[in-house]
Formats: sequence, C-alpha cells, structure tokens
Amino acid sequence: MELTTTGWLARAACQDEDPELFFPISDVGPGARQVERAKAVCARCPVRQECLSYALGNGLTNGIFGGTTELERRKLVRTGSPAEGHRAA
Repeated sequence: MELTTTGWLARAACQDEDPELFFPISDVGPGARQVERAKAVCARCPVRQECLSYALGNGLTNGIFGGTTELERRKLVRTGSPAEGHRAA
C-alpha cells in the first residue's frame, strides 16, 4: 500500500467527529477520558488498520490514529511489531 494514498479517509468513522477529540493534551485525568472516547470511535472504524499503517508509515507522532496513542505507536515502532497484528483497546 502506498502510504501517501488517503482514499480510505472517506470511509473513516472519525469523519464527522471534532478533530480535537483525537489530539488530547494528556493521557491522564480528563485527557484519559478523551483518549477513551477517541479510541471508541476508532474501534468501530472500518479503515482502522489503514489509519494505523498511515500513521506509522508517515511518522505521525501526535494524536490518536488507528486506535493507538503516540506512546502505543512508539512501542510498535521500537519493538518492530507489524501494524497488521496490532489490536488496540
């Protein structure tokens, strides 16, 4: 898959959500609840895997993509885990 291709975005569950939801300022306190809400949107998304692959392939370090936080994506990169096998909560 060419990572610059974003045709899958038209099918994304987050399309009608406030983009700010996916960019919490923290993973604790109110930010943790925001992360939960964003991940709930991702959990029902038909293109979640494409989103995660896009984020990993393009080095996106901020925000929730494919149901993962920045820290979760860093761990995936560090451990060399394939995006295809990742199942976020």
